[in-house]
Amino acid sequence: MSTPEDAIASGCPVVDIDYRQYRPAFWHWNSLNEVREQARVSMNTVPHRFWMLNRYDDVREVLQRPEVFTNRVTSALQDPATKVKLIPQNAVGREHVKYRQVLNPWFSPGSVKRIEPMARARCIEMIEELAPCGSCDLAVDFAMLYPTEVFLAILGLPTEDGRVLLPLVEGMFRRFFGGAEEETDTYVEELHAYYKAAIDERLAVPRDPATDFITYLLQAEPDGAPLPHEDVQTLCFTIMLAGLDTTRSELGYIFHHLATHESDRRTLVDQPELIPDAVEEFVRLYGLLIQDGRYVAEDIEFAGCPMRQGDIVWLGLAAADRDPRKFDDPDEFKLGREFTKHLAFAAGGHRCLGSHLARSELIVALEEWLRRIPDFRLAEDGELQERGGQLMLRRVPLQWDV
Repeated sequence: MSTPEDAIASGCPVVDIDYRQYRPAFWHWNSLNEVREQARVSMNTVPHRFWMLNRYDDVREVLQRPEVFTNRVTSALQDPATKVKLIPQNAVGREHVKYRQVLNPWFSPGSVKRIEPMARARCIEMIEELAPCGSCDLAVDFAMLYPTEVFLAILGLPTEDGRVLLPLVEGMFRRFFGGAEEETDTYVEELHAYYKAAIDERLAVPRDPATDFITYLLQAEPDGAPLPHEDVQTLCFTIMLAGLDTTRSELGYIFHHLATHESDRRTLVDQPELIPDAVEEFVRLYGLLIQDGRYVAEDIEFAGCPMRQGDIVWLGLAAADRDPRKFDDPDEFKLGREFTKHLAFAAGGHRCLGSHLARSELIVALEEWLRRIPDFRLAEDGELQERGGQLMLRRVPLQWDV
């Protein structure tokens, strides 16, 4: 594997920055901006060695070269020897195509539209419960609950199970981004046990495959044969990890922005038809997935750096979406950008499966909240913290007049 000495010899700076830690809010984007502008390619040594690509064109190119930069590794921050298998993230080639052919219809725009009336009704109910209170912690009282219920509903799972599943998902993220394996193995076991029980239940009494995700998977035959039950279990496990964290985290940053940028909030209150475009700009500006990871399958020189088979590459999605080479005033929220092809949902064959669902949830949340609570502010001036690895504000204290 490549060493810091190899990086220095090829003119690539070496940094020692841990992006897994809790930091003051917005620290990660500021740090990554600095690394991106320092050089086209860097090497980081924390928590282990990996190459860092943070410029838009480089990141996009690597995402579209899966034959060299493979999904054997999907996070540069994760221990490459981790035993946790993710499907379809870790699948390659024909195997990956097979899984996506099964999954894509379930998360298509049509499928998302099917559950929108339920999602909107539940969103309205939650907001109307909060409105008379005059304050809330948006991160806990709304952003955590609303997308979790919607996500479970689209899978055909009991929405009340979110109370059990959310702490397990939190535990898994601690494992991925710095937690000790022996302390977090229990989260893997409990999530797998939850889905094994659900699978056994559907095997005994199948449900409607049009509305029940597990039954749908059990009846799918992508290669003329059913998926192994172990694969069904792993698919459910993986999708749960992806679906129960991202939208709620994005809501935290969006509402923090609207609470601190009155003119942007007023624009969306007065012109709600702009909300879909605003969501695209929000997910570009506040990229939660600061990186994808890739495994170098063969020796290659990229941007003048000799990458060796077995090296790990950090693809800086969030830094790429703030690259001034692609976006004017990239650290500002600007509606009506000429160039809007952000990488918040990645690109290429492994593009985010749940992007349509995430967009729908964010649009509905903004439409209904701004209709009922158009004026709000941060409740206090204290320093807010964000989780590293995959970004999330721990608290978003809001206040409004009643």
